[in-house]
Amino acid sequence: MPTYDYICKKCDHTFEYFQAMSDTPLENCPKCKGKVRRLVSGGSGLIFKGSGFYLTDYVKKDSSEKKEESTASKKSKKDQKKEQKKESAKS
Repeated sequence: MPTYDYICKKCDHTFEYFQAMSDTPLENCPKCKGKVRRLVSGGSGLIFKGSGFYLTDYVKKDSSEKKEESTASKKSKKDQKKEQKKESAKS
């Protein structure tokens, strides 16, 4: 349910009122009981955070691309282990 902004035509009192979109707009100011007008607001922006909001996140990869990635990661892990063994042997 949105929060609507109102302004009083008589005393210029500005206030917010939380109501459903199907509710009838307020007519009277809570301070002076004068006529009020509902203001048009820009609303809050819609913000997406995290992954999963882009088309590219859901694109299926070819099986050949998956194989290349997995072999590349395996090679890098093997290289890291070899380097660690060399460094420990030097010490």
